[in-house]
Amino acid sequence: MSASGHPTSGFSGVRRRIPRYSVAIPVDITVLRSGAPASIPGRSLDLGEGGVAAVLAAELQLGEWVAVEFQLPNAAQSLQTKAVVRHHNQLRCGFEFLGLSGDQRSMIRRWAGNSKPIPILEPKVAASSSTPASNTVAARMPPPLPAAPVTTARRKAAPPRNHARDRLLRLTLVLLLVVAGWAAWQWHRGWQQLEALTAKKDAHAQPPAAKVPADVMERLLIRKVEPIYPEGARRTNAQGVVVLDAVVSADGTVVNLHPVSGPDVLVSSAMDAARWWRFRPYRVRGEPAAVETTLSVEFRP
Repeated sequence: MSASGHPTSGFSGVRRRIPRYSVAIPVDITVLRSGAPASIPGRSLDLGEGGVAAVLAAELQLGEWVAVEFQLPNAAQSLQTKAVVRHHNQLRCGFEFLGLSGDQRSMIRRWAGNSKPIPILEPKVAASSSTPASNTVAARMPPPLPAAPVTTARRKAAPPRNHARDRLLRLTLVLLLVVAGWAAWQWHRGWQQLEALTAKKDAHAQPPAAKVPADVMERLLIRKVEPIYPEGARRTNAQGVVVLDAVVSADGTVVNLHPVSGPDVLVSSAMDAARWWRFRPYRVRGEPAAVETTLSVEFRP
């Protein structure tokens, strides 16, 4: 368990050179399976500029390329990027970010400035008392004997060049080049598919087409996740309704949230729950469109 109370990533023995920070936030993973995109929900364990560790609802394979989407605590918008699976332990995966933009790195650094990093794992170093002993042993070792010169007779005894073996080596090299070219083509094709999928999911590129009343959006709600009642609020018996200003994308996902009213101690939990809500797409002139609305999250002790 980390100092914040959340479980750590579980990849023991991995030497981290980039600071990681313990955080538990919803993570949405998109992976291509049989040419079709599949969405896997999960929750993060720790996060840094280099990548994120998370527990997912389904298993992934080492080396798979994915699209990652999450929203840092108190951030104005979610972060979307591509990543590759570097570590795997049942439902726990470690992802390495690929191609973070400068704005995305700045967003992570600003959030990390208020967080405590996880201690870096270093390999065990032998006791310093062993160093003088090893130096003493090395000092007592006799100098190596000079190599014997190669005589003309030994050079003449060398076996003749095997031309069949040379042809086999050249053929093997050609096959390796062909396989490498095919693998590079597959990689480029998969990368293009992820690029297209990420561009399609980028709802921030489309401003809201309309402002829809809360009661209208409530009739389009198809999945509602109840908030987790904070322990601090439970002790103080805090309750009430948190109102959030939200942007719902054309595919029905909640892509942007801002608190409007409600007890401060309940706002963070309300935003965590509302990000998982899903709606039927709101249509403008018959086409799905991003809209702005308000969401109400009620807390009862």
